[in-house]
Amino acid sequence: MTRQAARGFRDSVDVMFDRAVALMDLPPGLAEKIRVCNATYTVRFGVRLRGRIETFTGYRSVHSEHMEPVKGGIRYALGVHQDEVEALAALMTYKCALVEAPFGGSKGGLRIDPRAWDDHELEQITRRFADELIKRDLIHPSQNVPAPDMGTGPREMAWIADQYARLNSTDINAHACVTGKPINAGGIAGRVEATGRGVQYALREFFRHPEDAARAGLKGTLEGKRVIVQGLGNVGYHAAQLLSQEDGALVTGVIQRDGAVVSATGLNIEDLRHWIAANGGVRGYPNGQYLADGAALLEEECDILIPAAIEGVITAENAPRIQAPLIIEAANGPITAAADAILSARGTIVIPDLYANAGGVTVSYFEWAKNLSHMRFGRMQRRQEEARHALLVDQLERLSAMLGNTWTLSPSFKEKYLRGADELELVRSGLDDTMRAAYQSMRALWHERADVTDLRMAAYLVALQRVAASYQAKGL
Repeated sequence: MTRQAARGFRDSVDVMFDRAVALMDLPPGLAEKIRVCNATYTVRFGVRLRGRIETFTGYRSVHSEHMEPVKGGIRYALGVHQDEVEALAALMTYKCALVEAPFGGSKGGLRIDPRAWDDHELEQITRRFADELIKRDLIHPSQNVPAPDMGTGPREMAWIADQYARLNSTDINAHACVTGKPINAGGIAGRVEATGRGVQYALREFFRHPEDAARAGLKGTLEGKRVIVQGLGNVGYHAAQLLSQEDGALVTGVIQRDGAVVSATGLNIEDLRHWIAANGGVRGYPNGQYLADGAALLEEECDILIPAAIEGVITAENAPRIQAPLIIEAANGPITAAADAILSARGTIVIPDLYANAGGVTVSYFEWAKNLSHMRFGRMQRRQEEARHALLVDQLERLSAMLGNTWTLSPSFKEKYLRGADELELVRSGLDDTMRAAYQSMRALWHERADVTDLRMAAYLVALQRVAASYQAKGL
């Protein structure tokens, strides 16, 4: 992302913030206090690599400390810039408030192409960057808790957690300094898929309300809905795979850096992902039609468009040509403020990033809580739950025998009912509940207030009301 693009992204966040604040009655000065970033730390550090010292630039921005710790991912990309990081930190504040995760907003970034370095080199760079943040408490279980973002994943989070533990060897809560870790490094089941599954749960909740779907000119369920996904990274892949495999949606198009691939009958997402991993892109994929101009696919006819890659892909220039009646922002800021106004005026329904991609921070919250409790979810109650269910099944089967076995419990029912919930099931349950509750809080404003014309406005209002209440409780 160029500096101008990063500035544009930050301006879009501020424009949407200002639209919401205009409908609120906040005490003088409080809106400005909420809007601005508290602090941004810029670090430039050197690492000896390949016989010379390479210098890297990184950022960690803290937007709001109305609740602590603050929370937000660390991304690795050549386009990382201070304006981008501050805009993402602001979104994290509002996102956490919307889904009622007890965090303020933060974000970090390192200006690097992770593909340019081998694994050992990347580990050296990551640990050095972590050192710079740790010694300033910008990575800390009770003050600032990073997570994966674009260009990073569980591996990088494990390196950061290990580096924190080395520097804080007596901190019993060291594993809680970062989330998105591998399971064997203090992670939690379901975290890798969390953002994509959150997109799935958001769409399910939207379609549970026929009048909401009708506003987009849609009806029924997700089954058979035509979906175009921009970006088949972690978020886009899981959203596409889950929607096609579990909800019967047809992913008719996927956009990548080197173009796009389409199929009217639906793409096999797992097969396509393997092809991309082996060949570096979608070009040449045998089970679909290749389009060199991938961005043009954003404008093709479909039921649901899922931008799941980077900021600012739908702009004032291409928004008038977007045909999808429903857009769900799996990425952060894929629709600019100017494009959002155009789409809203045309009646396009946008499920905003503030809500749609909150699955990651929600499950990160669960992981952080697990690390602080030092116990996996389900360990205390699972077998007791199974024992209680077994008592009921036993009594039902005794009753059936007394009645001459005129009816029996199906084996599949018994198997499912007798199995207590494990950590993965509890995480998915908690995520589903969070996405439902957050949508309903937005929906209430969307339907009850005439001046709330879209879900983005509703999301900002809910979030800002909660942030403002937290500051006022502190005496501001």
